[in-house]
Amino acid sequence: MLDLAALLRRLPPSCGPVRLVGVDGYAGSGKSTFAGRLAAELGGAPVLHLDDIASHDELFDWTGRLLDQVIEPLRRGATAHYAPYDWRARRFGAPRPLPAAPVVLVEGVGAGREALRPHLARLFWMELPQKKAWARGRARDGAEQRTFWDGWIPAERRHFAEDPSRPYAHLLVRQREQGYEVLPGPAGTASGAHFLTLGDGPSAMC
Repeated sequence: MLDLAALLRRLPPSCGPVRLVGVDGYAGSGKSTFAGRLAAELGGAPVLHLDDIASHDELFDWTGRLLDQVIEPLRRGATAHYAPYDWRARRFGAPRPLPAAPVVLVEGVGAGREALRPHLARLFWMELPQKKAWARGRARDGAEQRTFWDGWIPAERRHFAEDPSRPYAHLLVRQREQGYEVLPGPAGTASGAHFLTLGDGPSAMC
């Protein structure tokens, strides 16, 4: 049995004292759920949702804000403070702390972008086809967000065409009826490491 959380804890720090772990994939692919379960397995590791960094006016043009508000403080070993975006009110809120914990997860479309990869200890890619992910996302968000999705999909297409993440993923995550299957990604090692979750979350792996 291999424990994915223990594997991440053993990695060398990648951003100051922090092991920064990215979870990327198409919108609707299950990034938030997987990151939440992995964070729980890590004993409550902090999770940064890139939905809090992006905005209506900057769906993907948020690199500078992320580097300034999050990456630079973590690199110094300090607690980061970022202003989460309120998608209903269309404004940024009060600063929220993000501690320089041993492992910090960053989840969202673009978590594996070129500007962020040098700071990542590992990059996960949610292995769900684009159209299936988008269909899930649309069904999840309902008719209220139909207009948003109509604008989001071409923006996401452009983003991944210009700055793809999957070729740089160390691990690919496939959701199963019971938990997740985690396989070596394009940037993974040749060791053939294979994690198969048992149950609802990534707590028991073989």
